[in-house]
Amino acid sequence: MLFNSLDYLLFLPLVVGLYYSLPIRFRWILLLAASYYFYMCWKAEYIILIFLSTLVDYHIARQIFSEAKKTTKQILLGISLSVNLGVLIAFKYYNFFSHNINEVLSTVNVLGRLPYYDLLLPVGISFYTFQTLSYTIDVYHGRIQPQNHFGKFAVFVSFFPQLVAGPIERASHLIPQLDKKVEFSYRNAVSGLRRILWGMFKKVVVADRLAIIVDHVYGSHEEQTGFSLLIASYLFAFQIYCDFSGYSDIAIGSARLLGIDLMENFRRPYFSRSISEFWSRWHISLSTWFRDYVYIPLGGNRVSMRRVYINILIVFLVSGLWHGANWTFVVWGALHGVYLIFERVLKNKVRFNNSLFVQSVQILICFHLVVFGWIFFRSESVEQSISIIASIFDVEQWRVSFSYFEQLKIHKPVVTIPKFLTTLCMLTLLIIGDMILSYLKLKKAFFALSRPYRWGVYIIVILLIVLVGNHGESEFIYFQF
Repeated sequence: MLFNSLDYLLFLPLVVGLYYSLPIRFRWILLLAASYYFYMCWKAEYIILIFLSTLVDYHIARQIFSEAKKTTKQILLGISLSVNLGVLIAFKYYNFFSHNINEVLSTVNVLGRLPYYDLLLPVGISFYTFQTLSYTIDVYHGRIQPQNHFGKFAVFVSFFPQLVAGPIERASHLIPQLDKKVEFSYRNAVSGLRRILWGMFKKVVVADRLAIIVDHVYGSHEEQTGFSLLIASYLFAFQIYCDFSGYSDIAIGSARLLGIDLMENFRRPYFSRSISEFWSRWHISLSTWFRDYVYIPLGGNRVSMRRVYINILIVFLVSGLWHGANWTFVVWGALHGVYLIFERVLKNKVRFNNSLFVQSVQILICFHLVVFGWIFFRSESVEQSISIIASIFDVEQWRVSFSYFEQLKIHKPVVTIPKFLTTLCMLTLLIIGDMILSYLKLKKAFFALSRPYRWGVYIIVILLIVLVGNHGESEFIYFQF
């Protein structure tokens, strides 16, 4: 079931209505049933994987907590890691590894090949796997106590708003909220609906319209000019932001209707002045996960500077691989690792002032470094990435012509100049809206407006979603991760 579908438009109010009509002690049953149904609408039999992860980590965490011997605790943690990562590797990475191993074997003329398996990648497997792992690791380190109620732990693992694309919640934040006595709140309802509305605008009106152009240009990159590839790369940067942050907005808004707060996942990342700042604003739940469960255990900043650089590179290589079983993601992750290492070296040698001009230059440089990385992220192969980059930097290919847009045909409709300009106008509205919601003074000024003005804005956004949005019920980009 997709957030941007009629099914979800009917599903969510039904769940919210039943939630507040039930006694508090029974609400977890509704949330669990709704979450499992939500996931099973995609592929029913894969709910077994979620249940397996839930069952394993529930029992292992309780045994870790009650066990006195550190060695036994480590063995139990190893079992949890093996089961969860084993399932993840089997479904997501096996064919990638087997293909590359077979390539190496054929190069050295070794007989025999590893088999391939036609396995469908379970939606959200990387997200709920990391969520359950963080729970078991936190219990192992004594940061939290294990949850004794199996049903509520199962809700933590499968909570439908953030099940398939995050935010990746921590048990210490989400589980206690399942025990809270929550009554219906008009304030929460308005805030949640406003967040859902903004997320739908990002997804349907901006991201899905940008996707038409980006998919066509990248899908026929050999026929495109360097200029068109550059424009498509810029547009993809905003497409993936609107697509993913739009999902997070809808997830946070949906949870808020139920009186549950999910962590923020985005904070205007393209206004970052450095790559380290970018990663404190982009996919925050994942970047903090890697910080707490990979970077710090590797030694973090407590080791020599050379080892710090190695740790950074390891984290971003793993992060790249987390995003997908393709060398393009590995290169993308490595690129960001190199960015951060260079940034640290530069920071120790150069001091910048905080003038508006310097800050603006830093934002522009950071944005373009990120866009350059997105080329690898969006491409089907490293070879395609290199070809696109070569075309972008081949200035002789730049044939700027308005008639170019008249020739962009993607079945129907045709991306004409008016449609392209409409998409840019929607993107401009998105940037203005994001700034209003992000800056406290602007946000207060908006909410200080009288109700007719505020509702006028809401109605305009709804009309834009209905009249301008692309209603193909396209999946969110991060579903594939």
